[in-house]
Amino acid sequence: MAVLKWIVIASAVLNFGFMTFDGTRGLTIGDYVRPRSGEFAGQLGPWTKIVKSVGIDPESTLMKVIFLIWGLFGLTITVCFFMNLDWSWKAMLFINICTLWYLVPGTGLSALQIVLLILRRFAK
Repeated sequence: MAVLKWIVIASAVLNFGFMTFDGTRGLTIGDYVRPRSGEFAGQLGPWTKIVKSVGIDPESTLMKVIFLIWGLFGLTITVCFFMNLDWSWKAMLFINICTLWYLVPGTGLSALQIVLLILRRFAK
């Protein structure tokens, strides 16, 4: 089961690390990472539709701060999960369920983590 734990940790670091990076980049440079070429060049992901539906401008300072804080919170929970703190399994599950809105990159990584967390929990 240790392999499942390391896959969860690695995917959490990718997911929440990128959110932290992207939020920080947005606040310091003024814009998120965007594709430079291809069909979606210059566009943000589908998550922007969800954010707009709740009344937040995806390119606002508020959203960039949310990205930064959400990413740091996820990384902190990941460290606690690594340290085997009793409550960290539930916290990892909760934050990944709440991160499913982050279409496309976060949704895939969060879904993977949710499945692996449940498998790991009930395989003991």
